[in-house]
Amino acid sequence: MKTKSIIHVLSVLLAIPLTGMLARAESITIDVLETFDYPGSGNLTEPQKINSHNEIVGIFIDSSGVRAGFTRDADGTFSAPIVEPNDTGNYTEGRGINDSGTVCGDYIGSDGLFHGFFLSDGVFTEYDVPGAVGGTQVFGIADNGDFAGDTVPDNSGIFQGFLSIGGNVIPVDIRDAALFSGAYQLNGVGQFVGYYTDSAGTNHGFFLGNSGKLRFPVDPQGSTGTILFGLNDRGWFVGRFVDSSGVTHGVLFVAGNKAFAFDFPGSSFTSLNGINQRNYICGRYVDNAGIEHGILLRARKTTGDERGLPAIPLGSAFRPAAPSSVLPVKVPAS
Repeated sequence: MKTKSIIHVLSVLLAIPLTGMLARAESITIDVLETFDYPGSGNLTEPQKINSHNEIVGIFIDSSGVRAGFTRDADGTFSAPIVEPNDTGNYTEGRGINDSGTVCGDYIGSDGLFHGFFLSDGVFTEYDVPGAVGGTQVFGIADNGDFAGDTVPDNSGIFQGFLSIGGNVIPVDIRDAALFSGAYQLNGVGQFVGYYTDSAGTNHGFFLGNSGKLRFPVDPQGSTGTILFGLNDRGWFVGRFVDSSGVTHGVLFVAGNKAFAFDFPGSSFTSLNGINQRNYICGRYVDNAGIEHGILLRARKTTGDERGLPAIPLGSAFRPAAPSSVLPVKVPAS
């Protein structure tokens, strides 16, 4: 199913007056351009990232629970299912795509572990972080071929985020990441985003901006769990968060210090997963029957008499991380 429409989102829950620099934040409008589904009866559609050509990579789950990747061209044409040749678990995920059309992702192999892969011009290349003992996932790829993901580096069984910059693997060490961390996207100017899980099982975002210092936790005020997925070269990044009533909202951060919540009309679950250089966003929503659908959006500064999305307050702990033995993580600009 593909539905073309433009919906101007005019308001948002959590429209709370702000203080300090956020109080004067400019407003953002997010237009819904299309909804779409991977072809086939009963499929769940989970878009992941979008490149500058509006090519989308994602995951679909069929009625029997098999996971496979897909790409979607700007004209709405879907690829055949992407299944890594070494996938023995009916589990291949398309996670990232760059402007050259190289896809990255992960699959489950015969050893029962996650392994990363790249797909370019129809050729698969498998990837595992050297020395990793418990699996590798590749979540995002930059135009220069650098990439981000997570891996299990030791016998703890805990996934840790990493970057591969110029072929050098750089671990993303977050002192509060007791149960998980994953780097989900890096851009062309040395910034990256992701999320981690603390000892209480709560998810929080993290972001490395122009300062070269890792910032965490990145949470809208009142969030009971934040996940960050996508990032563009302007430093705009996207994800989702859960509020105290259990509703999941999409979230857009502008310049790292202003946040805007977005809800697909009529849905209690919205996730924003990828954003490109022109601020086109891919993501998904869940309908009342529990079916996941893809969405294509565009974020822009509100103009004229439009009533855009007001900025929402960030958590009191949203700050540059204090110095520690593992911070800052310095990433060279591409």
